[in-house]
Amino acid sequence: MAKSHILFSCQQCGATYKNWTGRCQQCGAWSSLIQQFDEDSREEKSAVGRGKASGKQLDFVSINDLESSDERERLQIGFKDLDTVLGGGILLGSVSLLAGQPGIGKSTLLMQICAKIAKQRKVLYISGEESAGQVKLRAIRLGANSDNLKFASSTLANDIAKTIESGEFDLVIVDSIQTLTLAEISSSPGGISQVTNCGNLIIRAAKISGTAVIIVGHVTKEGTVAGPKVLEHLVDVVLNFEGDRYGGFKIIRAIKNRFGSTTEAAIFEMDAKGLSEVKNPSAALLAERQNTDGSIILATLEGTRPILVEIQALVTPTNFGYPKRTSSGFDLNRLNLLIAVIERRTKLKLNDKDVFINVVGGLKINDSAADLAICLAIASAVASRKLAEDFVVFGEVGLGGEIRSVFRPDQRIAEAKKLGFAHAIAPATAKDPFVIPVKDLRHTLIEYVNE
Repeated sequence: MAKSHILFSCQQCGATYKNWTGRCQQCGAWSSLIQQFDEDSREEKSAVGRGKASGKQLDFVSINDLESSDERERLQIGFKDLDTVLGGGILLGSVSLLAGQPGIGKSTLLMQICAKIAKQRKVLYISGEESAGQVKLRAIRLGANSDNLKFASSTLANDIAKTIESGEFDLVIVDSIQTLTLAEISSSPGGISQVTNCGNLIIRAAKISGTAVIIVGHVTKEGTVAGPKVLEHLVDVVLNFEGDRYGGFKIIRAIKNRFGSTTEAAIFEMDAKGLSEVKNPSAALLAERQNTDGSIILATLEGTRPILVEIQALVTPTNFGYPKRTSSGFDLNRLNLLIAVIERRTKLKLNDKDVFINVVGGLKINDSAADLAICLAIASAVASRKLAEDFVVFGEVGLGGEIRSVFRPDQRIAEAKKLGFAHAIAPATAKDPFVIPVKDLRHTLIEYVNE
């Protein structure tokens, strides 16, 4: 009988130790080590030897005889933009991971997907978190009353995988992977070994049966998917559900997609009937705008979709020796860098002022083209001067104060024209009569906002 040793494994990075410590030396996480058992290394060597002896040559075929993913059927969700994010719909036999903050609307979205697909296909909703009564109330509210939609409550991955492998359903929802356990593993749900092995078992069953599976994943307080990173490598598609849980727009992006692009985004808003697609987000974001100092309209992109969003800046004298910088929807480190460029390359002095930046609508802007709009908003707030209300702004700002070209200027300009704007302050590389070309941050601020 193999001799067992007690080891302690980190739940965050998977590092193992012979003795328990309060902090993992690899990733620095506190109280993340759990006890597990490992067979003696001599037994491992003998297992490798046995594996080598029992192996056999693989069966192989020509690459031309393989079936491509484009030839396989896709399930249309009914949300046009979400279908685009997925590359044309949910591919049969694929496994997708949907992750997002608690309360953002993951279960609501999945029930709406079930309601649409169950009109023609067989769908199974498996919940390990909620009772049947809770799921029933949500189904009634969202109109998911088809006989093709079935429900099961289970946290045992063995039973779930066996059900998927039967091939009786076209789509299976598993809510969520962090609540599942494998009978052969004694550790608690949500641990590295449980999540990895449960994920492997479900993915294998989906590939064998050709069933599409959507797995719900929890996130950490930093916003990353909870559990081992290997889970994201195992699945075919990783969807990130972003936004403010209390209001504003909610955005779904594919951060990994084996069957489509990762540059697309689907924009939703929540109402009494669930999530609905936003057809014209630019108009909705600008509907309540008041043209005041510190307010600038940015032409940005969400995936490949152009959006006009309002950037607001507020600059006040600091009451302490250290000025405060705060941003909502924009990277704080990038804001500090832009403030340093403004102070070094222009005559504005911000070392005795607090700077506050807000992206209206709860959006999070990662577009480098927002640099110029942020700088203009700060300068407008300092000078107490308004930019003309029929101007939009986009452009990247370099450390030398130069205005650099951005990605897809034509789409940004077309969106601004559609909403009735007259001009765009943009890099000189954008060749369009609509654009007022600018090359330098200092001259841009002097020309449009400074007294």
